[in-house]
Amino acid sequence: MEPIHILLLMAAYFGLLIFVAQFTTKTSDNATFFTGNRQSPWYAVSFGMIGASLSGVTFISVPGWVGVSKMAYIQMVMGYMVGYAVVALVLLPLYYRLNLVTIYTYLRSRLGEVSYRTGAWIFFVSRMIGSSFRMFIVANVLQFAVFDSLGIPFWLTTSLTLMLIWVYTFKGGIKTIVWTDTLQTAFMLGAVALTVIILKEQVVPAGESLWSHLVTHENTRIFFFDDPASPNYFWKQFLAGIFITVCMTGLDQDMMQKNLTCKNIGDAQKNMLWFSITLFFVNVLFLTLGVLIYDFAALEGMQQTADALFPAIALGGYLPWMVGALFITGLIAAAYSSADSALAALTTSFCVDILDIEKLDEKKALSLRRWVHVGMTATMALVIVVFRYTLDESVVSAVFKAAGYTYGPLLGLFAFALLTPWQVRSWGVPLAAILSPLITYGLQAHSMEWFGYTFSFELIALNGLIMFLLMVLLAKKANTPSPVKAE
Repeated sequence: MEPIHILLLMAAYFGLLIFVAQFTTKTSDNATFFTGNRQSPWYAVSFGMIGASLSGVTFISVPGWVGVSKMAYIQMVMGYMVGYAVVALVLLPLYYRLNLVTIYTYLRSRLGEVSYRTGAWIFFVSRMIGSSFRMFIVANVLQFAVFDSLGIPFWLTTSLTLMLIWVYTFKGGIKTIVWTDTLQTAFMLGAVALTVIILKEQVVPAGESLWSHLVTHENTRIFFFDDPASPNYFWKQFLAGIFITVCMTGLDQDMMQKNLTCKNIGDAQKNMLWFSITLFFVNVLFLTLGVLIYDFAALEGMQQTADALFPAIALGGYLPWMVGALFITGLIAAAYSSADSALAALTTSFCVDILDIEKLDEKKALSLRRWVHVGMTATMALVIVVFRYTLDESVVSAVFKAAGYTYGPLLGLFAFALLTPWQVRSWGVPLAAILSPLITYGLQAHSMEWFGYTFSFELIALNGLIMFLLMVLLAKKANTPSPVKAE
């Protein structure tokens, strides 16, 4: 595709999002932005969460990962499903019972002000890094496909991309995002499915079905039980999937904010159930795409691998122009559906948890929230530009590694609050949140030397355990019963 065609496609897509935003948000206040007035249909939330949870990283990196890990990623996805069950049965009832705007408010009532602020700051750092990783890969592709040829620098590409997201979310926030993400998920999945169909015609021999092609393919191995030291070892990935889901969904304001817009706990749990089932098959679809793009690359003698392969095939003139159009549409849909909810969640948490916006009158609170939203957008743009010059590995791998270090303290903090009756010496909680990832890093760096074992994505569980143990060291006997004891 020519750059002008991609720009026109982006403009049309953006115009559609603006229309949806205007249609779904006729009036707007902070309650609309933060909670969607708790009137979102569960099925819209469930479908839209697929796009938000996958992002541009899944769209490009998961298919590219097949060349290194085959279909081992399904082992982690199986762990995701167990993790989603924990979120639905344990965390969601707690959040709804307390009628929370941000989930970190629970820590205030359970462990006090310092723990509450610590949890909010951990989320801020974790989500800013994670979401910036996800947007980075999209900005990279747009730079390669469009803006390099126009002489536009990467920092401006990033700024323009995030500005477009800000435009359609600044008014309605999460209420708008529930509906725009539903639309964007449909575009993303449609793009992947149609690309699979087109590639199947190119690489699968005539008379052979796609299923039979996959069953006998060398890149479709799923289970790896033979080498515990391998990053693909089943129990590493399965357990990592559980903990990653609990942290990056159940303890993440971004993902939980959508769930908390449902009308009641029953709708929120239905949303989580159907979301987890659908997400399993969606990931299988992405991995199938990965098998086919490596087959196509082998036929064409292409040298690209990992994150570079799918963009090179889609935009390199190897296939009909429709594939390029589908790729750009799906990529933008994946990127926007992830970044828009992240910006809304960061804005919500920063306003409520850090700035205590609920203590202000409505006019001042509305003005402050809008400025914070601008600040979150600018900060994310800056972080993405930094990644441009520092990141040198598959983005999907980088996302999970970063999550292991940044979300681990949040896991330990919530585990202590939920599983013990104790209070804590508040002065030590921020220190524990800093020490936990540092200790984890030291153990990871020397694990082979000391234990003959290499940590992979299960690093998040180790980090959470260390934070939990540090919290136990800081524990003190509670003077009064916990105000949020399970009923």
